[in-house]
Amino acid sequence: MSTLEAPSARLNANAGSPRQPGRFKPLFFTWALPALLPIGLLVAWELAVRLTGTMLVPRPEEAALMLWDFAFGGIYDDAFSETLFTHWIKSMSRVYGAFALAALVGIPLGLVIGKNATARRFIDPTLQMLRPVPVTAWLPLSMIFFGVGPNAAVFLVFLGCVFPIVINTTFGVRSVEGRLFEAAAMLGCQGPQMFRQVVLPAAMPSIFNGLRLGHGIAWFLIVVGEMTGVPQGLGAAIMDARMLSRTDVVIAGMVVIGFTGFVTDRILVAINNRLLRWSPQHNV
Repeated sequence: MSTLEAPSARLNANAGSPRQPGRFKPLFFTWALPALLPIGLLVAWELAVRLTGTMLVPRPEEAALMLWDFAFGGIYDDAFSETLFTHWIKSMSRVYGAFALAALVGIPLGLVIGKNATARRFIDPTLQMLRPVPVTAWLPLSMIFFGVGPNAAVFLVFLGCVFPIVINTTFGVRSVEGRLFEAAAMLGCQGPQMFRQVVLPAAMPSIFNGLRLGHGIAWFLIVVGEMTGVPQGLGAAIMDARMLSRTDVVIAGMVVIGFTGFVTDRILVAINNRLLRWSPQHNV
């Protein structure tokens, strides 16, 4: 091979084997980039407390110590020490009891409203009238209907969850393209089989969106729900801490609710992505 051909051969060899991307970029976008905003908020929190000199808001370090004591004790040894898991389990049972009930009611109701015009005219106006009413407005009535205790809390969380599930399910059913019905009819699909094999699968992305919205609202409302006189639960602990001016406990409870909601939302997204791999909208 001549000296002129050698560089050309090396160039061709390099062109045939593209450079592999480094590991730094995926690692940065997966872990480092999402962590920048929380770190920035912690820094801003620390600076705000130091510059204002307020005694009402704890520093991040103090809130972290309270969170540890809330879970394991050994630091303050007060009424809140080592009670986190008891409150967490109670709140989890209420949130997911109400969420499951909202899904069991909301999905079938949304399917009926979306598919049946008569049912839509009968139910939808009342649904749209009740939907804007704040859940806090139902608080006194829930305590009258269900008494002081966990049933009223479950009702309030259910009420907040069910509307986004119904509305997104209805939207999903009504958004099914007509050509899908035509193609299914040509293959002999009719009646309940059409609904089961065409309408329901096509509406699933919207149904999962409704479930995800309802799930987030459930955790959003648990503090309101546990204002109904329940002795245990994260919302109850936050309200007790507010009465005692224990801002560190309030922040610790907020962190636990936020982290639990985030983890369970990721689980919902993973289920969505696995079940709806066929859909172009599945990867959320």
